[in-house]
This record gives sequence, C-alpha cells and structure tokens, in this order.
Amino acid sequence: MRKLSLIVFLLLMALVPLNAKREYALRDGARGAKGRVTLQPYLADSAKNTGIAIIVCPGGSYSWHDMKTEGTGVCEWLNGMGINAYLLKYRVATVAAYITGFRVLGLGNKYPDMLEDVEDALQFVYSRSAADRLDTAMIGVMGFSAGGHLAMSSYVYNRTCHKPKFVCSIYPVVSMSSKQYTHTRSRRGALGVWGQWNKQMRDSLSLEKHITKDCPPVLLVNCKDDPIVKYQNSELLDSALTAQGVEHRYIQYNTGGHGFGASEEKGTEESRQWKKEFETWISNLLQEKK
Repeated sequence: MRKLSLIVFLLLMALVPLNAKREYALRDGARGAKGRVTLQPYLADSAKNTGIAIIVCPGGSYSWHDMKTEGTGVCEWLNGMGINAYLLKYRVATVAAYITGFRVLGLGNKYPDMLEDVEDALQFVYSRSAADRLDTAMIGVMGFSAGGHLAMSSYVYNRTCHKPKFVCSIYPVVSMSSKQYTHTRSRRGALGVWGQWNKQMRDSLSLEKHITKDCPPVLLVNCKDDPIVKYQNSELLDSALTAQGVEHRYIQYNTGGHGFGASEEKGTEESRQWKKEFETWISNLLQEKK
C-alpha cells in the first residue's frame, strides 16, 4: 500500500511544472473583493540578484489581464537581468461585467479596488525585503496600458507609507477626462457604467492633472502608431512630469503599436529597443541610489 501511495505521489508531482511559481493571496473576499488578488514572485537567481524589485501590472483595459505578454514574459525577462519581479493579478471589471454592464446594479470591481491591490502589493514586497534580499531603495512598479495607469497611480494616489521608488509606464492610459485622447474602454473598466460619466471621478483619475514635484523617477515609453491608446496620452504625462521637474525619461517610437510587452515577436524591431533602453535606465538609477 505504501509503495502504491508513493507511486501516486510521484506521478502527481510529475504533473507540476518545474517552473511553477508560488502565488500569495493578498486578499480573498476581503473588504468586498470579488475574486482572488494574487502576487506571484519571480525571484532572480541568487548569484545575479541586483536587489531591484519590480511589481508588474499587466494591461487589459481594467477589464481583464494580459498575463502572458505583459505578465509572465515580462517577469522572466526581468529575471534575466537579475531583477526580482512580482506579478500582480489585481481586481478588474472582468470581461463579462464589461460586456453586460451588470455593474449598473452596483456590483463588480471598480476604482479604488485596483489601487488598494497595488498598495497591498507594495506593502507585501517591502515586508519581504530581507527574506528576498531586496534593496528597499529600488522597489518599483512597472505597468502596461491600463496597467501603466495603475503603475503611475501606485505613487500619485497612494495613501500608504509604502510607495514605489521608481515607475515604468509602458504605452499607458493616462487621461480619463480628455475628449480627444481618453481610452474609453479603460475608463469604463475603472469607473463602472455610471462612474464613467462622473466628471469629478474622471478628473481625479487623470494622471496628467495630479503629478507632484516629489514623484519618483519615471520611465515612459509609447509608439506614435498605437491603434489602441492614443499616443498623446504619454505626451500629456511627459508634459506634466516636465512641468513639475520630475526626473524621467520619455521614449517615443514611430512604430510598434500596442501590447508588445517584453515579446521578441510582437511590436517592431524599433519598439523592441525599449528593453535595452530600460536596462540602461535602471542600471543608471541603481548607481544613483548607491
């Protein structure tokens, strides 16, 4: 019987992927959360560990997550540079909620749910600094598209003492109030069916209106041929950062579109250069912090 149990156990273990990552539940039904909020660590090899830690926020119009191109692929790429990555699955409206509009009844996830989630993620990562060998002066947030809005929000609207020391916002949603440039799908995902028409809420979540001088260093990347989020979103953010004298680097490519993440296939040869630019930028930032 013992021999049979051992065989069954070994067979079950063989079904578990060798690279399976542990997920930490940041909240599971807490404070009205609909669905689990998780943080999945991708720790750098101990011999290469730079001490840098980045919370990764995939995009998806605040309605779903692109967990592959803007999630796991990004984390694995960061690991290759000795950077510790933490993949955040934050609360979103969900595709069903977005399509059916059932939040008209007051149900479903919407702001500030996702902000609370990234705040919790920052608190968790800071608490793991000793165990995961992290440099607390180099804990940041990177996000893509709607996740790029969330990455900037993790500092701009953060109500806790655990704030990012840098932000990387890649082809981000920025304005929620501009008639010409707002990505309406993300606005609806974040604010809900009725909230999307609330002028006060739209203005309050328009990043370009709320940048302050104490904002940490920012890397901002987008493409002029982006067919999803109008490129002027990044220009608005760049102007706001410049006006406040915030240390930042803005890279605008002519081609590349949207949604390429850290992929070696998506986007264009031009837009994929952002990864090399990031490597230089983060290396320089690490030297500045020393």
